[in-house]
Amino acid sequence: MNKRKKHFAMLRAKEKRRKPPTKSQKINLMSTYLKNIGGYKYNQLKNKSYDEIQKLFDNEMKRVNTFNPMDSEVVKSKEGTEESYKRIEDELEFDKSKKAESSEQKAKGSRNKSLGKKRKGNEQKQESSKRQRIKDDKETDEHEEAEEDDEAEMKMHMEVFQDNERIAVDAIPLATKPLIIVEYKIVKEGQKGFYHLIRADRSTNKYSSMIRMLQNISREDLETIWKLVKTKYGNTRPEDDYERVFWGDLNVMFEPDIKSEIWRSLQGYKVTVWKLFNSSRVHFVRFQNLHIFMLVEKRYPLTPITITNMLNKKIQADY
Repeated sequence: MNKRKKHFAMLRAKEKRRKPPTKSQKINLMSTYLKNIGGYKYNQLKNKSYDEIQKLFDNEMKRVNTFNPMDSEVVKSKEGTEESYKRIEDELEFDKSKKAESSEQKAKGSRNKSLGKKRKGNEQKQESSKRQRIKDDKETDEHEEAEEDDEAEMKMHMEVFQDNERIAVDAIPLATKPLIIVEYKIVKEGQKGFYHLIRADRSTNKYSSMIRMLQNISREDLETIWKLVKTKYGNTRPEDDYERVFWGDLNVMFEPDIKSEIWRSLQGYKVTVWKLFNSSRVHFVRFQNLHIFMLVEKRYPLTPITITNMLNKKIQADY
């Protein structure tokens, strides 16, 4: 389960990265960039359209991309001409600074008052912008959580097969599911009989014994075979030896008779093999001189001695 959770988390992260951003997300990204890099305020970008914000963002990106660092050759070439201009400007500024000192002292008082008002206004704007950002972030988080819940709900109904972890599934895919059995035959080849199962597409499966057949067919196939035998013979025992054994095994399996002597005779023999066929869900129990087949869901009149012998022998199963 931990591996599957990690796998689903990785898939969700990939899908998020592949998913292109929406228009509102693009506006939020460009607005945050313009606030941090371009120095724009929230009120300046609040009522602007997507195209207007896109133009501002493109202009800001051009300014950043065309920026020349101080160590570049363009800046160095300009330094020589700029030095001469700076000397002249310094001499002029020295004269102006003396005249401006007196006027600046007078203006300081009025500036301090105006700065105090501006700071209060800026603090209020920052608080309102922070509230708006928190609100936008909450809305995006709620939207992403809803999408993740929908994905998890959808993937709960899917079976994920990984290279390092294989999950056993009982269901047979529709493309490989065999067709229904329409006919069966017992064909003698020399001194031995073979069970031939013919399906709807006239394909034939050949088995040398009942055990081999139960290992390779499904429970649905087994019930279909019993219906074919039942319609052919009913409750009358066949005369042929192979047909009689086949009919007897199926009859004991599907319609066990409590009054039959077979159940009492089992207690006199020891169990040699007790096996479970997973595909057909049938128990096979072999004694010293006979054997029986039992369906997993049915109850059979086994004596306590027979049951203890079976438990002492222990069942053989794939899982």
